[in-house]
Amino acid sequence: RTLAPASRVLAAKVARRGLSLHEYQSLGVFQSFGVATPKVEVAFSPAEAAEKVKGFDGDEVVIKTQVLAGGRGLGYFKENDFQGGVHIVPKEKAAEYADKMLGKTLITMQTGAAGKPCSTVMLAERFQIRTEKYFAILMDRGSGGPIMIGSKTGGTSIEDIAAKDPSAIVKVPVDIMAGLTDAQATEMAEKMGFAGPQAASAAKSIASLYKVFVECDCTMVEINPFAELTDGRVIVCDAKVGFDDNAAFRQKKIHDMRDESQEDAKEVEAKKFDLNYIKLDGSVACMVNGAGLAMSTMDLLKFLGGSPANFLDVGGAANKETITAAFKIIQGDPDVKSILINIFGGIMRCDVIADGVVAAVKEVGLTKPLIVRLVGTNVEQGRKIIQESGLDVIAVSDFTEAAKKAVEMAKYYGHLLRASWSRSLAATPARLHAPSARAQYICAVAVGGGHAACRRRAHAPPRLRRGSGARLSLALRALRAPFSAHALAHIAVSNSNDCAIGSRRSQQWRVG
Repeated sequence: RTLAPASRVLAAKVARRGLSLHEYQSLGVFQSFGVATPKVEVAFSPAEAAEKVKGFDGDEVVIKTQVLAGGRGLGYFKENDFQGGVHIVPKEKAAEYADKMLGKTLITMQTGAAGKPCSTVMLAERFQIRTEKYFAILMDRGSGGPIMIGSKTGGTSIEDIAAKDPSAIVKVPVDIMAGLTDAQATEMAEKMGFAGPQAASAAKSIASLYKVFVECDCTMVEINPFAELTDGRVIVCDAKVGFDDNAAFRQKKIHDMRDESQEDAKEVEAKKFDLNYIKLDGSVACMVNGAGLAMSTMDLLKFLGGSPANFLDVGGAANKETITAAFKIIQGDPDVKSILINIFGGIMRCDVIADGVVAAVKEVGLTKPLIVRLVGTNVEQGRKIIQESGLDVIAVSDFTEAAKKAVEMAKYYGHLLRASWSRSLAATPARLHAPSARAQYICAVAVGGGHAACRRRAHAPPRLRRGSGARLSLALRALRAPFSAHALAHIAVSNSNDCAIGSRRSQQWRVG
């Protein structure tokens, strides 16, 4: 069997770590360090766009939607199917185009079907480009410091350039202690194809970009294209910049520019509690302490036929509040079918984890199978806390067995929701779905046999009522191991067909 480490999945999900700024924000940072950039203005409404466009020379301007995703020019807006997030338009039409973009959702090849919300547009001067180059600075493990990467060809994907002609890529390492010299900056500019006065201008901007990279604690500075214009100027036309989150305490001004509307809501919430959380596309949620154990847990789940729904390292300084927040985040993920808590108590004590889990379940309920493995400091106290809580928890001390159980639960829970719900609903009288229904029906379902017996009741138990509306409760009992020993999945359907799914022993209701 071939092992496909989940760590590779994680690496693919996180192309870069840290804060990302919008294009106009990055250009503003560049300008403050003396980097040559085009003239730009920012508008948050069509009226503001119409007013600010008056300050540009010429008859046309470039209007660009500001979302944190590539491929904006080839994207489209979900709400009105307006094509393209970048346009060259007559100045008098700037407000019209801004209205088609602002408040809409742009979908590109990088955003997925969900897209990214657009709340800002950038207006830029129109200019003619003579040649386009590529330039970037990032950290290089091989040379042990920053490395400049350039190419005489820009305006397109650097990956495509490298694949077509590897010799077209220029690399110049920089001694992080000595810094970038004027000679190195000039050498880089000339290797990228600049000559004469343009080489001097490019070298000046390269030196300034290096200052940005070092002094602003960047993880990457990418310029594409780095262009020579027909009027002789050399400017940064478009930029992608990443900033190290670990330096937020000394780069407060920059990190205050963060646009949380462009980020995953769960990751934003996790950051408030200093949780290391990254959303993935699997079905087994993981809560682990320590990045190494977290990666091992993800790899083992993958090896056993499952798939991790997230990377979540609660760290060694977590408390009841952060554990509760972490539990809310992973249980609130609709893709999650089971939850695995894997704690090796060293700095983090097992009793703290147990307290947090119990507090979270009491606050938000336990709606999905929960597997807990506690080993290490205060493990007996932790197990006692969970045991005395009365929670429907599968406690396993062996790492591999815990992972196996989590994978089994995820597969079984997913099957239960799909197969059992569809069978039960198909066997339910059509009148149960009518908004005017006032009767309570209880269905006891044998999942293995796929049959349902319905019994009408004039009054539902008080705890199943909400307001004055009648409710439909489908009690789906899983007769096959291992789920039957731990939970009764139940579904309460309101008159409007809204569903809430749970699996708590305390909510079991005997029928028939």
